[in-house]
Amino acid sequence: MPSDVYPKFRAAAVQAAPVFLDRDATIDKLDALVQKAVDAGAELIAFGESFIPAFPVWNLIYAPVDQHGFFRRLFENSVLVPGPHTRRLSEIAKRHRVVLSVGITERGSISMGALWNTNLMFGRDGTLLNRHRKLVPTWAEKLTWANGDGAYLRPEDTDIGRIGTLICGENTNTLARFALLAQGEQIHIATYPPAWPFHRAGCDAQNYNLTEAIRIRSASHAFEGKVFNIGTSCALDTDAIEQLSQGDSKLKELLQAAPTPVSMIVGPNGEQVADPVVGGEGMVVAEIDIARSIEHKMAHDIVGYYNRFDIFHLEFDPRPNRPLWIKNSRGRGEQPSDESSQVSQYEILSRSYQL
Repeated sequence: MPSDVYPKFRAAAVQAAPVFLDRDATIDKLDALVQKAVDAGAELIAFGESFIPAFPVWNLIYAPVDQHGFFRRLFENSVLVPGPHTRRLSEIAKRHRVVLSVGITERGSISMGALWNTNLMFGRDGTLLNRHRKLVPTWAEKLTWANGDGAYLRPEDTDIGRIGTLICGENTNTLARFALLAQGEQIHIATYPPAWPFHRAGCDAQNYNLTEAIRIRSASHAFEGKVFNIGTSCALDTDAIEQLSQGDSKLKELLQAAPTPVSMIVGPNGEQVADPVVGGEGMVVAEIDIARSIEHKMAHDIVGYYNRFDIFHLEFDPRPNRPLWIKNSRGRGEQPSDESSQVSQYEILSRSYQL
């Protein structure tokens, strides 16, 4: 008798350095890297945290009073959604017929200072499928990014499977991970920064091991959820180190000594399915066979039989955060104060990116 057939495809985790704080040049680089991934047979291509235009490493190495110049450069090179640069990313996904995931720093359309750590996911036809804003900026990141919301905390149903995304520290957030799994996630994308200096060079305290932290979280989510996990990081190149250190040899040493990022693809048994990229730039390409999750679910299915929903209960609020809600003319109900007052935000995004 014929049996059901599940998606099988190749995915690429691209570990690359952006052209530091240069949005347009970074998108040019992304376009070229997407071509390389496509040449390697990839149909799903993922880039790291805030790849466009750069991860704000300066938050971790400078006092707030010394960060104004970096913040302004980041704001001036941030990405409006929707906008001309998201439209260009849409065109890249459509031209290559791939599912494209990329981290950006998103600029708000109302405030001259609001920024979010955001991940965008585009479909093969260029449609913007998902815009997930990091729920809580981690540690020093609070100096740059605002809190996100649950508006797009969901996996997207594509022809290659249901794909969810979390950003860096969110992959330590048990409830955020469970929320995606409980909505049927089959493929997880986890994005990470190029460096995470936590102690000064020469300090006796143990530094934050970014390499090991990514490995642990990648295996943990894959094993717990019985899903494929594509962990993709940015890289820190010489130009970024020079610009960040601004001639300070101690800061340069601190950045060079920070534990390196790693990109990897992990299967539903928690084991890596291809050799990882550690440190510099590179690409991990591996086959994803969704059907491999089935037999592993026999052991643990935490969103099925291997749970006690009569004891544990999780709910989350998917409403977007907005600075102002305006009651309608009859005084009943509420409407958001921006362009999504007539249709849902998701409908706006989808409509804007149908090319």
